[in-house]
Amino acid sequence: MRKERNKTAPVKKIKPAKVKTKATKRLRKQKIGSGLYLAPSFLGVMMFYIIPFAVIIFYSMVDNPISKNFVLLDNYNRVAQNAAFKTAVTNTAVFSAIAVPLAVVLSLILAMVLDTKLPFRSQFRTFFLSPMMVPVASIVLIWQVLFHYNGAINEVLLSLGGGKIDWMKSQYSQIVIIILFLWKNLGYNMILFMAALASIPKDILEVARLESATPLQTFFFIKLRYLSSTILFVTIMSLINSFKVFREIYLLTGDHPYDSIYMLQHFMNNAFASLDYQRLSAAAIMMSLVMIVIIGTLFLVENHFGKDVEG
Repeated sequence: MRKERNKTAPVKKIKPAKVKTKATKRLRKQKIGSGLYLAPSFLGVMMFYIIPFAVIIFYSMVDNPISKNFVLLDNYNRVAQNAAFKTAVTNTAVFSAIAVPLAVVLSLILAMVLDTKLPFRSQFRTFFLSPMMVPVASIVLIWQVLFHYNGAINEVLLSLGGGKIDWMKSQYSQIVIIILFLWKNLGYNMILFMAALASIPKDILEVARLESATPLQTFFFIKLRYLSSTILFVTIMSLINSFKVFREIYLLTGDHPYDSIYMLQHFMNNAFASLDYQRLSAAAIMMSLVMIVIIGTLFLVENHFGKDVEG
């Protein structure tokens, strides 16, 4: 019998240069596709953030928007020596230094209390969350009813044998605004802390209990470490909201409130109303630099205390 030979088709060898070319084309297509997806977001950021910020820097370094003569840091020196700016910066710093830590600590305490098996826990949670649903105008109306010269608080003082206090035109005005700030922001911060407390591993807490750790030891050595990122977020949000309290103060007192509640936003709003763009831009840049330093410091602190938890 004739033996037939098994003929196999010759294997084509792909040249390395062709493989490299195909990989390069595929990679180029992926980059083009990614670029097309990112283009709308990039254009939006450029249009609404980067370009306006560059324009503000430009305005802060010229004498006026018409002649556009560069004066470099003269506008910054003029703003820094302004008495109204110094008052606004001092009041804003004092308000933030008092209100922000109180908002963080009180909301954390409320979250830990409501995290336990407390009677009427859902009702307490609803009570603290209700200010989030109230419009700013309604909040201002409530505060006017309470702290007006002929308001409810002064009526209570009169019934107790005291005298009337003009709350919004006295040294107590900043205390009133701090109470307003806390009443409005505690609920949101509390919910964030409650979610963070619920995410702490239960086995670690059980081991701590079996090792006879006290509640304070459990809080400082376990819970506080796992809450570090949430504390950072709540602090940053509270700091931003402390700068937004201008809305309530403006609706309560107008353009020129009592000296102790004349905030940095009042200074900027009045500079905008007087069309002094150079002073407004310089003040905005200075405020931005301070905010960057504060937030950067908070991130460094959080990284120091939270790195062992991430590990």
